[in-house]
Amino acid sequence: QVQLVESGGGLVQAGGSLRLSCAAITRTFRYYAMGWFRQAPGKEREFVAAVRWTGSGTSYADSVKGRFTISRDNAKNMVYLQMNSLKPEDTAVYYCAADRWDIGGPDAEYDYWGRGTQVTISS
Repeated sequence: QVQLVESGGGLVQAGGSLRLSCAAITRTFRYYAMGWFRQAPGKEREFVAAVRWTGSGTSYADSVKGRFTISRDNAKNMVYLQMNSLKPEDTAVYYCAADRWDIGGPDAEYDYWGRGTQVTISS
């Protein structure tokens, strides 16, 4: 069982930065791939980024490549999403998710989800 708690969302102007954090309450965090997803009002949830348990395997949605960076600290049971050059279209609720098969990426099956943190980008 994994409990995930996101934090770090907020309201920023376009061009600004935010760092999202996800705390994982589990004894086996290091075995999970971790992902970030987002859902904007009226839209389906979409993949943003993922990192495998070693930290070396990462993947990103095309829309965030070069602007967002996912990272993890297995010693602290944390995963982060550094978001730079934010755009109004990045506005969404951002969710952290855990993949127990350590596949990661947009097509993996994520078993556990957080409740999300709101990110709002003003133009």
